[in-house]
Amino acid sequence: MRHVRRYDPMPTYPPAGESVTVGWADAVASLPRGSTTLAVEGPAIADWPAVIDGLAHALAQRGQHVATVDMADRFVSWDEILRRTDSPELAGDQHFATITTSRLSELLGELPDEAPPADGMLVVFGPGAAEVRHDVLWYADLPKRYAEAAVTEGTGRNIGQPRTERSGTTKRLFYIDWPLLDRHRDSMAGSIDRWLDVQDPGAPASVDGATLRATIAGLAEQPFRTRPTFNTTSWGGHWAQREFGFNPQAPNTALGYELIAPESGILIGTAGGPAVEVPFQLAVSLHPRQIMGERVHGTFGTSFPVRFDYLDTVGGQSLSVHCHPQSDYMRKIFGWPYTQHETYYIMVGGENSEVYLGLRGDVDVDAFHRDALDAHHRRRPFDIEQYVRTFPAEPHQLFLIPAGTPHGSGKGNVVLEVSATPYLYSLRFYDWLRQDEQGNSRPVHISHAFANLDLRRRGDAVSRDLVQPARTLRRGEGWREELLGTLPEMFYEVRRVVIEPGGAARGDASAGFHVLNVVEGEGVVVETATGHSHAVAYAETLLVPAAVGGYRLTPLGTGDVQVVKALVR
Repeated sequence: MRHVRRYDPMPTYPPAGESVTVGWADAVASLPRGSTTLAVEGPAIADWPAVIDGLAHALAQRGQHVATVDMADRFVSWDEILRRTDSPELAGDQHFATITTSRLSELLGELPDEAPPADGMLVVFGPGAAEVRHDVLWYADLPKRYAEAAVTEGTGRNIGQPRTERSGTTKRLFYIDWPLLDRHRDSMAGSIDRWLDVQDPGAPASVDGATLRATIAGLAEQPFRTRPTFNTTSWGGHWAQREFGFNPQAPNTALGYELIAPESGILIGTAGGPAVEVPFQLAVSLHPRQIMGERVHGTFGTSFPVRFDYLDTVGGQSLSVHCHPQSDYMRKIFGWPYTQHETYYIMVGGENSEVYLGLRGDVDVDAFHRDALDAHHRRRPFDIEQYVRTFPAEPHQLFLIPAGTPHGSGKGNVVLEVSATPYLYSLRFYDWLRQDEQGNSRPVHISHAFANLDLRRRGDAVSRDLVQPARTLRRGEGWREELLGTLPEMFYEVRRVVIEPGGAARGDASAGFHVLNVVEGEGVVVETATGHSHAVAYAETLLVPAAVGGYRLTPLGTGDVQVVKALVR
């Protein structure tokens, strides 16, 4: 496909105020001279020795004496941390925990009360530093993808875990550390004096707090994209590598994170120049009404409830067959107020490619359960199609996947997954006896999966309810908007806007945000009533905040353009 505008893997937005700087010398130039306490907050996974070495060296170059306090030494005992963040409903569960309601301050012991040197700087650093009395507050951030990689590789520890302990677990990272750190960071967002991106701790990019907040405030009232990333998994394909050049040295590009709160980031800086990556969740926390809309904010608080991501199995393997928790189970066991209803939009479907969805009409659930247990405990393969239906993966078909429905993408597909955004609770029935890179069987969650299996999603009801025909909602000269799928229990719906050359479709996000993705054609230009304009290429995802209100879509190139749109009903 010839592209008028190529997919941009680094969408970057200019700062509203001071420029983004690089290096410790420019960062410390903003600090006062004289006796000062500087609190440097940030996630546990940051390279704190390198951060403090660079900071101390730059301060010494200014002639300032430096004393330090490491907050890692101020946590309560590890056993006490485990007790305070326990998940009684999931005692002994190897893979899942209830999302913690704890606050970081509850895991700290006695706080330091040291005075800064008379002629210099006391630097208090690490998670919890902001709890100490301070004069200046910095936030040194490392995007979450680094934490997941470090813990998976066995080099990262969880919050409060002693240095003598072996590596942390992704279970604690996902369900304890991340929610706890997000709340802690968001609580101080209005007080941060400087934001530092320490992906390169020797030369961090940084921006002052006032500029950070002004830039986010501006973005909350105009369309913008988050920084996309692709992860590798055992089933991954190669579409994103071939089409866009993502991760060319990686084994595959399985999971493409287009817009996923709380993991996505926003790049602030200059294209091809210095930029800081700021969590998308921080922007939602600061401006929930402008981004989500009053009604959606009233329902979901500061949890951005819809996500867009890619599942790439082109040249790869089939996903596991799994389901997501039903609503009551999600609330009572996993501790999240809404569940993960999903949809699969087929961007690319290979010859003979399939989607697994729903139960067969003649399913023997007891036999399904026995075979799943045998596969798990005795490594005996079985034919999943005895129990689960399959459908052709035809491009531009939408499949609805309410919670409790067994599903998975087959090999050879690119799925645009439009779903709700709880934390990671995929409950696997069967994963093809796959092993990870260390030769360990990939986890399945048979007890949870069968506890949530929705027996209503079987036989003809699957075709009737979950594979819906497109219905035209409205049209204008050279364009139409179609409803692709909706269910009473799903709080969002998926639509498609089809625009012919010369056409100009209209939308209005004032009742709640819209998320757009170009699924066919060269791209579109989104123009708002307030004078903002944003081009969107094939496969790019754009957020239209509620504060934008009305907007217009005009096509790029010479052919028809199709745009998937999601919104909260």
